[in-house]
Amino acid sequence: MEVNDKLRMILTGASGMVGEGVLLECLQDPAVEAVLVIGRRHCGITHPKLQEILHADFLDISSLADRLGGYHACFFCLGVSSVGMKEPEYYKLTYTLTLHMAEILSARNPGMIFCYVSGAGTDSSEKGRSMWARVKGKTENDLRKLPFRAVYAFRPGVIKASPGQKNLPGLYKWLGWLIGPVKLLAPGYVCKLREIGLAMIEVSRNGYAKNVVEISDIKRLAEQRAGRAFS
Repeated sequence: MEVNDKLRMILTGASGMVGEGVLLECLQDPAVEAVLVIGRRHCGITHPKLQEILHADFLDISSLADRLGGYHACFFCLGVSSVGMKEPEYYKLTYTLTLHMAEILSARNPGMIFCYVSGAGTDSSEKGRSMWARVKGKTENDLRKLPFRAVYAFRPGVIKASPGQKNLPGLYKWLGWLIGPVKLLAPGYVCKLREIGLAMIEVSRNGYAKNVVEISDIKRLAEQRAGRAFS
């Protein structure tokens, strides 16, 4: 896209903590023209830039394909925790689901940027002992094989929610206060949701030299985007 063009983007996971936080940044950023949220339930936000498609089965979005063209970027914030889950089920809900949607989007949108929320510690070798890290690693690797303009795998660690967010998991409501002490002990492992949203917009507008976006990269990109958009 041209530098002066505004972003038309697709976002998933808006009814969850990460997706909601990223969506709030997109709606505020002057570089974003339109956001199409695809979700199983309403995200609870209304805005002139925002449209929603409700769809129950993300393992089969083929019926939506004709409505998904004409977009510059996808911010894929949909995900599940691996806690208590066997590998086949986690694989289906992480790898299979993500690649299915990505294949449809890459076919409909030549030149699209795909931003995937992965996680700190993801295993790019796909051979480590951690089940979730192997699956996330394979997902990252195979996304990069699709005909997108670029794929960026975001690997946040501990994430601090944005003010005013509604879609917070119960565990975060109880233990969110621990983020402060964690940041003091390991500042390089904590980032804000606002930073993730700004960083995604920045790479979609201006690219980035690295396809794996670690916490330090997220902070750097967010600072660049804030300087461009709100100075």
